[in-house]
Amino acid sequence: MTPLYDRTTPTHRVSPEHTPRLRLKPKAPHSGYVDGAWWPHTSNLSNELPDLLAVLSVRLGQIDRVLYNVGEWSSAPTKLATGGRRVRLDGYQRQPRNTVEVVGLDRDKIVLLTVPASTDPAEAHSALMSAARPNNRSTVLDILTTAQHAD
Repeated sequence: MTPLYDRTTPTHRVSPEHTPRLRLKPKAPHSGYVDGAWWPHTSNLSNELPDLLAVLSVRLGQIDRVLYNVGEWSSAPTKLATGGRRVRLDGYQRQPRNTVEVVGLDRDKIVLLTVPASTDPAEAHSALMSAARPNNRSTVLDILTTAQHAD
């Protein structure tokens, strides 16, 4: 039986059409509540994810699924074709607000603070930079609240 995926098998990588507004902590053992932050352009998850997943696949390998808070996005399908494969999209009411969790085939994951698309650019920049600081252990709410007071 052939394994579904192993790191020695070439993956089908797709370059993002548009560079996502994303900041990640350096790759290291997990530190803090989030691994970085993402500021999508819209609340349409289906349109926003392909570019994000193309970038995150460099760190995670092939992406298996994305967990998101169903109340924060316009309706999304249960599967999305991207990067040469189908990715499961799992919307939950209990998914922590302002987060998406991206899971690779080997179960490695990246948890991102999601800055709402309508956020003021200065606030969004502050949240992105704060969430990506290597030793930041702040909660999502603390990061977003602090960003609201950014100059």
